[in-house]
Amino acid sequence: MSDARPKPLSYRDAGVDIDAGNALVDRIKPLVAATRRPEVMTGLGGFGGLFHLGSRYQDPVLVSGTDGVGTKLLLARQMGRHDTIGIDLVAMCVNDILVCGAEPLFFLDYFACGKLEVDAAAEVVAGIAEGCRQSGCALIGGETAEMPGMYDPGEYDLAGFAVGAVERDALIDGRTIDEHCVLVGLASSGPHSNGYSLIRRVLERSAASLDQILEGQTLGESLLAPTRIYVDAVRRLTGVVPIRGMAHITGGGLTENIIRVIPDGLGIEIDPACWPVPPIFAWLAEHGGIETAEMRRTFNMGIGFVLVCHAEEAARIGEHLGEAAPVIGRVRPCRQPGDEASRVVYSS
Repeated sequence: MSDARPKPLSYRDAGVDIDAGNALVDRIKPLVAATRRPEVMTGLGGFGGLFHLGSRYQDPVLVSGTDGVGTKLLLARQMGRHDTIGIDLVAMCVNDILVCGAEPLFFLDYFACGKLEVDAAAEVVAGIAEGCRQSGCALIGGETAEMPGMYDPGEYDLAGFAVGAVERDALIDGRTIDEHCVLVGLASSGPHSNGYSLIRRVLERSAASLDQILEGQTLGESLLAPTRIYVDAVRRLTGVVPIRGMAHITGGGLTENIIRVIPDGLGIEIDPACWPVPPIFAWLAEHGGIETAEMRRTFNMGIGFVLVCHAEEAARIGEHLGEAAPVIGRVRPCRQPGDEASRVVYSS
């Protein structure tokens, strides 16, 4: 009678490779070190990241934000491009906390996959490190989770978390916005990281090739362009132009994001003729048969960040930044107080 015993199981047999995880940590250590700020107290590999505010702030308010990049990940995997999606992840978080006037201080990421592919994961983290470099924050930690059965091999998901700080008396919350204010737009780099479930449906319906040329670059390159980070632009305006409110244009587009910082009793009027809409949005509208109102509440339409200031200050923004910063609308009293639908109108 045979006394054969089953082979002892290991974590690797179950689909989790601890050695691959260690190899990834070794690969990304230089990337993380390049984002280090003086306030960072720990290196990569601890149970928690330590960050010392010191005496730089007198009465600091901490501002935090978390986000992902949605189904843009599917497009990145389809194209085999993993080096920019990390920039998107950082951008979506730091642009949100920037709206309050906060300086991004540090960032943590969460990378989940079915089977850890070290090369692809290292490219993702390289993008995260680049996003941190662009926004001036430190990448102080993160988590890599290998979960066979939850994700198929080759699949991964991303989430991120940013923390910033602003002096209490410098907090920008929209309370000083009045009917003398205008809306100043800063250009986006494309759809950023919103609307990609709809974008993928358009690609399916049109059977378009991602290699087709659209205004000097491929369709795939236009759609995968990383989200613009606005930290440098906003910080350069600090002390130069009194900014009364800011909005990061994400899901909900211009229609639903700007109004979030406008006080009750006031509305906004947007003039879409005031800025050029990038060709990628016209392409999506045409090939997807998407109505104008749906485009405006799904995509940023070429404006990724909006500043609210008094009309006489608006021209100084573009002059100081050295880029186009058109006035795209104005703040006005609500036409029908109490009617939320009347708070946002388009002039054309």
